[in-house]
Amino acid sequence: MAIVDLFTKQLKVINAGIPGFKDTLDAVRTPSVHLSWKPPADVSAESLNRVRGAAEAIAAANREAIARLFAAKPVLVGLKRAREIIPGMTEDTILHAGPPIEWERMCGPMRGAIVGALLYEGRAADAESAEALAASGRIRYAPCHEHATVGPMAGIVSPSMPVFIIRNDAGSNLAFTTMNEGLGKVLRYGAFGPDVIERLRWMEAVLYPVLRKAVESLGAIDLKGIIAQALHMGDEVHNRNRAATSLLYRALAPAVIRTASKPDDAAAALEFINRNDHFFLNLSMASCKATLDPLEGIPNCSIVTVMARNGTDFGIRVSGTGPAWFTGPADIPDALYFAGFSKADANPDIGDSAITETGGLGGFAIAAAPAIVQFVGGHAGDALRYTTDMYEITAGENPAFQIPSMDFRGAPSGIDLVKVIRKNLTPFIDTGVAHRNPGVGQIGAGVLSAPIMPFIRAFESFSKTLAQPESSFQRGMRT
Repeated sequence: MAIVDLFTKQLKVINAGIPGFKDTLDAVRTPSVHLSWKPPADVSAESLNRVRGAAEAIAAANREAIARLFAAKPVLVGLKRAREIIPGMTEDTILHAGPPIEWERMCGPMRGAIVGALLYEGRAADAESAEALAASGRIRYAPCHEHATVGPMAGIVSPSMPVFIIRNDAGSNLAFTTMNEGLGKVLRYGAFGPDVIERLRWMEAVLYPVLRKAVESLGAIDLKGIIAQALHMGDEVHNRNRAATSLLYRALAPAVIRTASKPDDAAAALEFINRNDHFFLNLSMASCKATLDPLEGIPNCSIVTVMARNGTDFGIRVSGTGPAWFTGPADIPDALYFAGFSKADANPDIGDSAITETGGLGGFAIAAAPAIVQFVGGHAGDALRYTTDMYEITAGENPAFQIPSMDFRGAPSGIDLVKVIRKNLTPFIDTGVAHRNPGVGQIGAGVLSAPIMPFIRAFESFSKTLAQPESSFQRGMRT
């Protein structure tokens, strides 16, 4: 358009700046569209250039990772006590959610859950002596993720706790997780009152043997199939597990009735699962853990294999950088709080449950469970938008996990570190909220986007692992 024509024809504007500029154009009825764009995250030019130079190698590595991700076949094969099956577990070991952290830096809910675990184990007579033992240096703390394990919220696993055993039939690796206690005042949210300990001991004495016998009689339960069906029934298997828990119940119930030693124990176990819509949560997490572990250590691969929070730090791991953690401060979710509580009471984000998002479920598949957005006063359209955004930062669409409201499109899967940085768009997570003080428990549930800092740090480190292609000048010098 010639400059002389600029003011004689109707303008059609593309706004690539602040969204408020479009509001002004709308007010004067000027046709416009807003381009959703942000500059790349604040990483060094050197790291960007290294990644550009290795683009072909990264793409090939990511294809291998996605092939492993989609081929995974997680199945439930048994239950044992943690000390009997989790690698590296000792009588003085307590596993926790998120990246590594020392007692001194642990948040209130994690400290409360550790106190509860020590009471449950009989290592202390009261909360004060349990806290003294926890701070004494005699207890070894380690991330669940470093022991093929995942735990929701505080994620505490102690030696006597029964754990589910999940096997990836495509790779034969195992993953482990505790049984879900339910909602409210529970150990994983930092509560440790007498009712919490009593429930844990009942789970060990009654629920564990009942389920162990039932699963043994069945041989294996197809968890991938349950998750796929649950997505069609309104779950995203992170904050909503009603359908998945019901499907698991249907698979377990006949075997429980046939194998339980006492009818009353069978009834109590089935009633406990029936009352706990979140019972499947731990299994969906361990399914994703078993699915993602085979992706670790692929050279040049930029796929994220872990996202986890300990209530203080948000940490990630990336395939191409091996077991290294990259961390930044954890944020407080936007949440719907229980009566009497507010954001001022909330602890920063906590738990290994973001492994579901890492595997393409949870917040990434929230379009399958639009009821979740009601946590923050949202609408069904928001759920579609959240999932649509996640396609921008992932390397594939999982054909097994289809989203009905998106015409059965596969869930966005395989978080690509490079895309996160280039688009300056971080993973979307739905989550529960714990009170910041130990002993209180859950106070709400909500959503948030992952902080960018861990991804920036991971990108800088990842770029240094990449072998750069040889230039024509270098080839000439070599020959």
